[in-house]
Amino acid sequence: MFSKGLKGIVAAQTSISEVNGEEGVLIYRGFEVGDLIHRSFEEIAFLIWMGRLPDKREAENITGEMKALRSLSPVMEKVLSSLPADMDMMSVIRTVISAEGDERYNWKPSIEQAVRLTAVLPAIIAGRYHMLNGTDMDEPDPDLSHVANYLFMLTGRRPSRTVVDALETYMILTMEHGMNASAFSARVTASTESDMVSAITSAIGTMKGPLHGGAPSAVIELLEEIGTPDQAEHVLRRKLLQGEKLMGFGHRVYKTHDPRAAALRNKLSTSIGGDQSLDLALIVEETGIELLKEFKPGRSLYTNVEFYAAAIMKSIQLETSLFTPTFTASRIVGWTAHVLEQAEDNTIYRPQSEYVGQQRKSAFKE
Repeated sequence: MFSKGLKGIVAAQTSISEVNGEEGVLIYRGFEVGDLIHRSFEEIAFLIWMGRLPDKREAENITGEMKALRSLSPVMEKVLSSLPADMDMMSVIRTVISAEGDERYNWKPSIEQAVRLTAVLPAIIAGRYHMLNGTDMDEPDPDLSHVANYLFMLTGRRPSRTVVDALETYMILTMEHGMNASAFSARVTASTESDMVSAITSAIGTMKGPLHGGAPSAVIELLEEIGTPDQAEHVLRRKLLQGEKLMGFGHRVYKTHDPRAAALRNKLSTSIGGDQSLDLALIVEETGIELLKEFKPGRSLYTNVEFYAAAIMKSIQLETSLFTPTFTASRIVGWTAHVLEQAEDNTIYRPQSEYVGQQRKSAFKE
């Protein structure tokens, strides 16, 4: 049976996450994702990798392990410094991650490899950012958590608890999302018994595509065009009358509320409120949903995680060039978990193709 893009085809069984688009539910290892955002990035990474939440000692251990593995290797530093200035950030990440591959990463993949690749990715992003800006990057701060340290390496300043909470919530909610294109890429590569680094390099190359990991810059443009809450209905109504899409509304999988967007909204409205960008986003969401009910009845269009990702990135003043890299620094947890799961019961992916070319004909002259 031919299914374009493999849509609807079940290619693997997984215990990592469940994406229920009809009911608007995302589950990590049996837990609804909205129930996990009071935990740390490190604790939820442990859950994704190990299949259970850590106890206090395990949480301290995984945090310590990630702190110990944050720094770039000499080879990574050499590769990073040699890349041309006009190379985009995702290509830089892909290239520098691939430089990590050596005999330590032979088949089978391990949890230790997953921890290392996750821990070092923020240093790659921050290192490239500082090189482009002609500034020096601080060494990782051993007193800071994974997300706080990422922000510290980017800015050189210890971030506020509010900023860390906002970004950490986003990164927890985007760690894993079923058999998406990049997770599938990682699993296909791993299914050949290639190494963890090669599988993650494949995933990063897939995330680079604008149809998958494209930055939510269009949402920021929408929020900036609206400017103030009193302009929300006017701008949104005009766009709908002109037949334009409302960026950040609707999702390919979720036919109702995106649970990640709902969790972000709840977090922002209860504990990270008061920021003008975030307050505007709340008004735009409410207004947009009501107008979409009017203009597109029966469509059930709600905000997606990209909408609130844009609001958060704007609030914490993260440059647009860092949006997809930051998404990548989160999703690498899910990718590595998929590689580990694939290795446990491996079969090489080998789908068939349907030939639609010319029929056989003779190559001999008549």
